[in-house]
Amino acid sequence: MGLRRSLYKTPAQLRSMVEPGLITAAALDAVRALVAPGVTTAELDAAASDVIVARGAESNFQLVRGYRHTTCISVNDQVVHGIPGGRVLEPGDIVSIDAGAQFKGWNGDSAITVVVPGGDPGVRAARERLSAVTEGSLWAGVAALASAARVGEIGDAVQGYIERSGEGYGILRDYVGHGIGRRMHEGPTVFNYRVDDLGPAVRPGLCLAIEPMVTGGSDQTYVEDDDWTVTTVDGSDGCHWEHSVAVHEGGIWVLTAADGGAASLAPFNVTPTPIP
Repeated sequence: MGLRRSLYKTPAQLRSMVEPGLITAAALDAVRALVAPGVTTAELDAAASDVIVARGAESNFQLVRGYRHTTCISVNDQVVHGIPGGRVLEPGDIVSIDAGAQFKGWNGDSAITVVVPGGDPGVRAARERLSAVTEGSLWAGVAALASAARVGEIGDAVQGYIERSGEGYGILRDYVGHGIGRRMHEGPTVFNYRVDDLGPAVRPGLCLAIEPMVTGGSDQTYVEDDDWTVTTVDGSDGCHWEHSVAVHEGGIWVLTAADGGAASLAPFNVTPTPIP
């Protein structure tokens, strides 16, 4: 019974997950609209904070011990956990923004990647391709969840999508997705690659944050001196996309997408169903 309580939520609890997901999505929409040359990562962080506070929520990132920002913003060879500050965005930069909101004790968590307009066309095109493949792998994982028997099938779908791109990208092994609910990080672990142990059953009440973290080269990373920022060893670009997704009796619903994921799941022939 303890396992069931920790992994599978009641219908009422699933409904409580909807608003924090929508608040998280709105915060990232506000940040996306501001990404441009000359903008600092601190300004992007402030925009996310304004939306979350205005909606009566709080940043769950700020509830993590030792972290005081609303977002993590990672630029170029930084993959995840970058700290917002005075860094000025340059034309052609690839920028991953991760954010989450807690509302009435329930959590949302999502990440997007944006390529700053301008800069060298070849570099920008390569970064846009990296972002497109990473986002596509996220939606492949979400689509797999719709029919999966076990959580580990998500990682198989994510890795398969990236491999079929033919780009030779790396998938981070040390950083993975997770369950989400009363806490931002809960069980189970959601791998972005194939594993032998497929993990727990996919059942109604399961809420997962699926988040592929992909590099343009090697998957080897190190943590910078700030003790947070995860950066590629070979200097290749990093990319991060994430959504929080609920499984319910009628299907799946992407909590951090305003349309529940309908538009992005359509190419996979999956139709999300609102939580009743």
